[in-house]
Amino acid sequence: MNADWSPLRRELALWRAHRLTLPLWWRDDDAIAATSALEQLSRLSDDLGLPIHLAVIPDAVENSLRDAVCTQSVFIPIIHGWAHRNTAPIGAKKSEFDHQRSGSKAELEQALTKMLSVFDTRLVRVFVPPWNRLHSSNLQILSDVGYQMVSAFQPRRTAMAAPGLLQVNTHLDPIDWHGTRDLLDPDQIIATAVELLKTRRVGRADNSEPFGYLTHHLVHTSPIWDFSRAFLNELLEGVAKPTSLASVLKEIE
Repeated sequence: MNADWSPLRRELALWRAHRLTLPLWWRDDDAIAATSALEQLSRLSDDLGLPIHLAVIPDAVENSLRDAVCTQSVFIPIIHGWAHRNTAPIGAKKSEFDHQRSGSKAELEQALTKMLSVFDTRLVRVFVPPWNRLHSSNLQILSDVGYQMVSAFQPRRTAMAAPGLLQVNTHLDPIDWHGTRDLLDPDQIIATAVELLKTRRVGRADNSEPFGYLTHHLVHTSPIWDFSRAFLNELLEGVAKPTSLASVLKEIE
């Protein structure tokens, strides 16, 4: 993997000059079971000192994942839809909860109940909609049935998605989903990261929203693993402060 880190380092130097700190969190989607890839994810998290918010699919979760999460403190389980099943109308982009349909509320309740039964107090009540798409009609439902936070993709427009429901999104995904399904061009990822950081530094984006790095360990190739390690290390050695969503929720209680 060849990458030019100098643009990112220059931006981080500006952050230091302005005495700014970047709250950083890590979300990894589609967890179901303990695998060799999950073990690799755990080692990377431990090496970096950055916890992983593991977005687990409730309807498919296996006991092996429960055991891995409960024995490894690097993992913070959160809720990834119900079955990660595409229920979108024909012609619409893939989604599970990005449209109004009967049964949505029951599935959202079922997902929370199932995850509490599996992970108990380790669970943080964060809802991650599959494909990062969520219809606005489901926001108040999430709050009403007991979720505390929702997480999708791109900078949030407002801190509260609905009364009682905080929003903390992810902002950078290194995978070329619409092309090779391998690592995007590293210089392109770095350029995107620099622009996202600049908008925070100059006050055009909300730096109180933790900056979210999004991964999918089950489909990682060696370049994706290598870039993720290098990129997160650059942030952590620069101005980033490891952040957990549980601590974010405690701050607003």
